Amino acid sequence: MARAKSEDKRNAILAAATEVFAERGLAAATSAISQAAGVAEGTLFTYFNTKDELINALYCAIKLELADAMMSDFPRRASLRTRLQHVWDGYARWGIANPSQHKVLQQIVVWSGLTEESKRAGTAPFLEVEKMAQAAVAQHLFLDRPLEFIAATLSAMADTTIEFMRRSPKQADLYRNSGFEMLWAATTRKK
Repeated sequence: MARAKSEDKRNAILAAATEVFAERGLAAATSAISQAAGVAEGTLFTYFNTKDELINALYCAIKLELADAMMSDFPRRASLRTRLQHVWDGYARWGIANPSQHKVLQQIVVWSGLTEESKRAGTAPFLEVEKMAQAAVAQHLFLDRPLEFIAATLSAMADTTIEFMRRSPKQADLYRNSGFEMLWAATTRKK
């Protein structure tokens, strides 16, 4: 009779994968992940059939954690600027508090093995942000640019902001606020 899979063991493998990938990149050997998780390599493959499956599962787990950080106490009735700043601040604070997850997420989003299913699962928790952006475009609050371009711009500016916040912790609030002001100026119509 097969032994039931342990959620704790699965989470330990994902946590170890995060640290190993952050340090060595996505090309790191699964043996290093197994060792860091304190499990046999065969055990890793009991939970994830392939390394690609592990990376896709890790992506989904990180995106859920990020969504929780960004969407917690989301001010649904506030202005677009306030809601966008809430999302921005949540992402920046999460990136600073979780440097390994942030680094691994940056690697996975450009990885060719990310499945369409994982991409959909990773964007699902951000549906409210997507609707907010669509409404802003429809109301002509954002510049007339494709939403994918606006999202990529937001992501690149946020990652740059996080890097500067990490380098200069004493000026973290200045960088976070300045980054948002630059984003706002770059994506919204001037009135």
